[in-house]
Amino acid sequence: MTRSTAGPAPAAPRERFDAAGRRVLLVCVAGGFTTLLDQSVLNTSIPALRESLHAQPAHLQWIVAGYSLAFGLALVPGGRLGDVRGRKWFFVAGLALFTSVSVLSATATEPWLLVAARLLQGAGAGLVNSQMIGTLQDVFDGQLRARALGMYAVTGGLAFALGPPIGGAVLAAVGPEAGWRLTFLLNVPFGLATVALAARWLPRPRPSARHADLDLVGLLLVGALTLVLMLPFVQPPGWTGWLAFGAGACVLLGALVRWQRRYARAGGHPLIHPALTRSAPYALGTAVAMAQFGSSIAAGLVLAMFLQDGLGLSPMGAALVALPSAVSMGVASALAWRVVQRFGRRTVTAGMAGSALVMLAGGLVVQWGPTGALPWLLAALQLLGGAAVGVMGATNQAYVLRHAPAEAAGVSGAILQMAQRIAAAVSVSALSGVYLRATAGGGGHRSAYAYASGVCAAVAGLAVLASVYAGRASARDGEAPAAGVEAAPEGAVPGVREDAAPGGGR
Repeated sequence: MTRSTAGPAPAAPRERFDAAGRRVLLVCVAGGFTTLLDQSVLNTSIPALRESLHAQPAHLQWIVAGYSLAFGLALVPGGRLGDVRGRKWFFVAGLALFTSVSVLSATATEPWLLVAARLLQGAGAGLVNSQMIGTLQDVFDGQLRARALGMYAVTGGLAFALGPPIGGAVLAAVGPEAGWRLTFLLNVPFGLATVALAARWLPRPRPSARHADLDLVGLLLVGALTLVLMLPFVQPPGWTGWLAFGAGACVLLGALVRWQRRYARAGGHPLIHPALTRSAPYALGTAVAMAQFGSSIAAGLVLAMFLQDGLGLSPMGAALVALPSAVSMGVASALAWRVVQRFGRRTVTAGMAGSALVMLAGGLVVQWGPTGALPWLLAALQLLGGAAVGVMGATNQAYVLRHAPAEAAGVSGAILQMAQRIAAAVSVSALSGVYLRATAGGGGHRSAYAYASGVCAAVAGLAVLASVYAGRASARDGEAPAAGVEAAPEGAVPGVREDAAPGGGR
């Protein structure tokens, strides 16, 4: 479809999901919320859990970060299996594993048992989340795909933001000993209901008709690379260990690149589709997503630590300061499609810049603001920061995934999520270390928070530059200015893939 250069194209009418599409979307959103809420709720329960199980610092680190490690390891294999064998039953199996192991976590009596349960939960969550993006890409197209992916992305943000208030409320209602156990059991009714709905409503498995090879060597190399990249941040080693892990990552990356080329020359279908490795917009958009996710997660953790350790707020009080972020994120995400229709990819750059400025402002406010007003000032900044992330997060995801071919829909989404999980593990470990070292050095909680916020703002600033370059690369590739929300090409049915299961109608 030809666009006029004289001015912006008229906005396409908003398409609507039909009944089947709404059911698929409900299942995916429910699965995402159930698995992503778990970790954010747990963060509030860590002190109670530590006292109850007499857990050591190493145990706590594995309980918190081991979930992300297993989550990241399961994403790419899960995405590939869904691409080749069909997604429905992998979705059901992953969510069933996650839900059943939640009971084991809630009844754990030893720290090592909870660590093992968290690893299994992470693996189940990774398997189910790797099917969600592929399912949404299979079923929807055009504006409806962008909106569906946006709702999934917003679900993750809301789960992260709502977790601390929910966890604080549970602990306040039933006490610390029963409270931390109940936070794990919250997953069970939602998980069971979603498993039943998924078995009934998700499209029948549709294995790829183009190829059926799994590229097992590629899967093993990606898994090993993910482990080597994330493990040192889950269990930080000494300097010798850092060098060893760094060298191992370089070797595995080189081996993966070499194997993928060799496998393709032999007539196979490599795990990482050639279209992904050649796409500058995909790579740069993934870098933006990593920086946004990592800086946001780390900033939220440092904020919670400062509010409780520096200002003496209760867990519930600290959670209420962060709550405006969830509200504004939801509202901004609901309106983001209108902004994208008008401003296109610039929406991502502007949102990322706004997020960086909010982080920088937070550090300055804490450093120089009056103590009594800090909770209110920080809550106001959370409101602005949530809006910035809500506008750009789902929009960037839609731009990134439009560069993925249909046969690699699951893997492309899994790589994007895996990159974000690696960024989260690195950022949480590094920024919490920055904050704790700064407070231990005698600088005080205010200076520590200002320094950590400055680091987060710098990372977000790098993402702004990456977003600018991604826009230029997309323009060279001829990408439409409002990706994912423009009218469908002539002759196509707007909003739904013709070869997909029913679900995308108006």
